[in-house]
Amino acid sequence: MNVLNFVQAFFSDSAHWHGYDGIPQRLLEHVQYSLLALALAAAIGLPVGLLTGHTGRGGNALAFIATAARALPSFGLLVLIVIVLGFGLLPVMIPLVILAVPPILVTTYEAVRSVDPSPVDAARGMGMRESRILFQVELPVALPLILSGLRSAAIQIVSTATIAAYVSLGGLGRYIVDGLYQRDYEKVVGGATLVAVLALVTLAVFWAAGRLAVSPGVRRR
Repeated sequence: MNVLNFVQAFFSDSAHWHGYDGIPQRLLEHVQYSLLALALAAAIGLPVGLLTGHTGRGGNALAFIATAARALPSFGLLVLIVIVLGFGLLPVMIPLVILAVPPILVTTYEAVRSVDPSPVDAARGMGMRESRILFQVELPVALPLILSGLRSAAIQIVSTATIAAYVSLGGLGRYIVDGLYQRDYEKVVGGATLVAVLALVTLAVFWAAGRLAVSPGVRRR
């Protein structure tokens, strides 16, 4: 059987659409893990990136942190954390958040630093507070690049959240891990296909968010 036959067999099997191991349930679990990890990473990366980008301080430190975080192997980190903390959701969230923070943090910093200084200086000359300058002048212009950082982080999370299955959690990785253990390659290919489709849907969601949130004048730049 080739890959297309595996995909067709997986999705045409009605048993894969019902119960605790059905596609809707596994997809919901995967989305929940991904959204939680992205929310935590954004809560860390966005404020730090905005603040350092606005002040212009800490750029070298951010580059070092991002490089170090990207060098960490997610699966190896997961195994280490499970040994220390045991099984559960927390050991999965830690490597996913560590993976997602660098693109959000660095891209947000670079986005704010790349804003044309002329309107920023004009706003200061008008007596605007620094917080208003950041959120009303710099952020609207930097938003497209910030969204690209969030998009990159989201794609990485969606792809890597399959590791949740290695610590007995659910998600689409359950098909891949169980399929490899059972030598059921139909299940492996089906799970991988679902992850790829979810990644494409994530891209579409961020494209739509960019169309809605970014002003037309900024998009045309």
